[in-house]
Amino acid sequence: MNTYLFYDIETTGLNRAFDQVLQFSSIRTDLSFNELERHSIDVRLRPDIIPSPGAMIVNRIDISRVLDGRYELEAITEIHRLFNRPGTISLGYNTLGFDDEFLRFSFYRNLLSPYTHQYHHGCGRMDLFPLTILYYLFKPDILRWPEQNGKPSLKLETLSALNDLSQGQAHDAIVDTTASLALAQHLSRQEKMWDYASGYFDKAIDGERIDALPVWFQSTAGPHRLGLMADGEFGSESLFFAPVISIGQSIPYTNQNLWLRLDRPEIQETDSDTIGETTWIVRKKLGEPGIILPPLERYWQRIDAERRSLVEDNRKWLQSNENLMLEMIRYYLEYRYPEVPNVDADAALYDIGFMSKKDVEICRQFHLADISEKARLIKRLTTPTHRELAQRLMVRNFPKDVSGQLTRQFNRFLKRVHPATDEDALVDYRGKRRLTPAVALKEIQTLREERELEEIQEKALDGLERYLIANFAVNP
Repeated sequence: MNTYLFYDIETTGLNRAFDQVLQFSSIRTDLSFNELERHSIDVRLRPDIIPSPGAMIVNRIDISRVLDGRYELEAITEIHRLFNRPGTISLGYNTLGFDDEFLRFSFYRNLLSPYTHQYHHGCGRMDLFPLTILYYLFKPDILRWPEQNGKPSLKLETLSALNDLSQGQAHDAIVDTTASLALAQHLSRQEKMWDYASGYFDKAIDGERIDALPVWFQSTAGPHRLGLMADGEFGSESLFFAPVISIGQSIPYTNQNLWLRLDRPEIQETDSDTIGETTWIVRKKLGEPGIILPPLERYWQRIDAERRSLVEDNRKWLQSNENLMLEMIRYYLEYRYPEVPNVDADAALYDIGFMSKKDVEICRQFHLADISEKARLIKRLTTPTHRELAQRLMVRNFPKDVSGQLTRQFNRFLKRVHPATDEDALVDYRGKRRLTPAVALKEIQTLREERELEEIQEKALDGLERYLIANFAVNP
């Protein structure tokens, strides 16, 4: 039976590779949104994690609360099972923008398949945020729409408060999950709209709709199709909606289709040296945001006259500067993300590639084995990165049952978590540094000086400060 799995996570921070889940909640429903089951999981803070002070005051979570709960391996394994139940469509609010990739790294770090929940056994994913954008633009009567400074605010917490979607404090996992379910029930009342919009999360349907877009003009590089894209990245000033044209498929990243945003005046300032600064490219994967609508007049009406005029001016400029346009296209088709040296094992998901069949089988046995057998299986893994992950996993999740070499290796890792300088911090696949205890303490002080904090937030920062000083021997 196909089911929806509405879910939300609260985390120690925003870094997908280095932070961890603290709370997970889910509600499974049938396709008519009748509840079948729900789950709430509190996850114990790992000994190597430095919680972000900003995240702790948003979540209003006291450090004492997260020193208990399930170890990460047990919690993430259960979440993985929920996501991979045959026929599961996992969804929430902005889950493809954040939660899904966060969980992907959590699965990887715990030697579980990072991708099977996207396609295996009839599983799939959706995201309510881009759907909500479509309803805001074209079915506004379905909800009351909050505004801030005269602009739409499509944050889940503001939508929930104005429309009574859920009770309780926002940024609590079960509260946000309940709000997401209630939001989906509201949106689905427009049945034709819901069915049509949901189709954009099916790769085949999304691809067919893109292929049906009209060709706006031809260049030496080929046909350029015109569409109207809804994407949260465009921001409230443009109502999250912008005209785009196709420029081709990335050569190094073949699952990415490239789209040039057309309503930017900077396009006409482009020269050979400024392509990356003056043009806005959207890298779209089939079945994922942004959502591309055909350029029908009823959709164009959401683009104001000034932007529509700019789009036409940019078309003329591109056609009259074809050599520069071809240079622009070649730049983006051939573009590779900068190579980051010395990526930490926790962050190496995209560098290491897919696990071999042999290692998949070893990991399956690893999860079923007792402690002593787990330690023996680590040596059979064929890649150093997966062996490093398995060694860390043992100490993170079975601290009372491991000793010797595994403990010594993990202690060396903890020294790298708390480097002498921020420049020596571990880095992720984007080159971003892992939050260090010293930097976290500075952030705590800044938040106290610059923010008006509620009492519960002040207590959260006090507790986090004590924890960092006690466990990482740092001075405030």
